[in-house]
Amino acid sequence: MAKKRRLIQEEPEEEYNFTPTDFDEREFLLKGIYSTKVMILAIILAIIIGFVAAQIWSFVDDKTIVAVVDTLLVFFVVAIMKKLFVAVNIRADLLETKTMLGNYLVFLILALGSCILFINAPFI
Repeated sequence: MAKKRRLIQEEPEEEYNFTPTDFDEREFLLKGIYSTKVMILAIILAIIIGFVAAQIWSFVDDKTIVAVVDTLLVFFVVAIMKKLFVAVNIRADLLETKTMLGNYLVFLILALGSCILFINAPFI
């Protein structure tokens, strides 16, 4: 004989309620403005360090040693950049790590670019 078919009762699915956290628009905007100020200061510092590295390059004849000295100078400034900003009352320690890593990368690239620019013909 055929077996009687059993009805399967489905359990009701759980309902998920998403409640977003409170968004502080003022804090978000101030944080963006502050990180932009720190980036601008890093750019200005990179141009200054690039100029100093180019002056060192033009005054010393042994270019191999000067290249090492300039590279060490740039990386030294990157190492102390956060402490330097804190010393002049800019709270760079409040920024996120990835934001500061971006600032460091921009500084390295811009310092190299400005150094190359200042050691070439129109600026010699």
